[in-house]
Amino acid sequence: MRDDGEFSDFAEAAVVRLRQTAFLLSRDWHLAQDLTQITLAKVYLKWRRIDDPHAYAKKILLRAFLDHKRRRSSDELAVEELPEIPAADDGPDLRLTLFEALGRLPARDRAVVVLRYWEDLSVRDVAGLLGISEGNVKIQSMRSLTKLRALLGEDAPAGSAHRDIG
Repeated sequence: MRDDGEFSDFAEAAVVRLRQTAFLLSRDWHLAQDLTQITLAKVYLKWRRIDDPHAYAKKILLRAFLDHKRRRSSDELAVEELPEIPAADDGPDLRLTLFEALGRLPARDRAVVVLRYWEDLSVRDVAGLLGISEGNVKIQSMRSLTKLRALLGEDAPAGSAHRDIG
């Protein structure tokens, strides 16, 4: 069984290579650093149970990169100065409205939405937790988001739910 000292040795040996690979994938040093940190954190969580830490780290790095690319936040643009725009005040009313709408979804639909978008789990992980197929998770995600939009009164174009599913 491996200990924390061995993880530290692994991390020191692997960090440069992981960051370089992340840079080649993302072409952004800041994102590469973030992806490397995400990867090492996930490797550490499974450290005592993985057989090949280098292979596992590569898999996690690739998943982290692909997950990042699927999110809207991957469209961020780095700028020299932040614009002087006041932040929107969503406040507690919006949260309460969202929680109420979420509570009106059937239990399985609510579970899919919470696991995918609140807990930020992958389609595979949600499928495993709920004992359903990955395709079913994607379909339920799309339908649940459509139901939520209807409950919240948003007029979303018919195909827009696909954009939110990773």
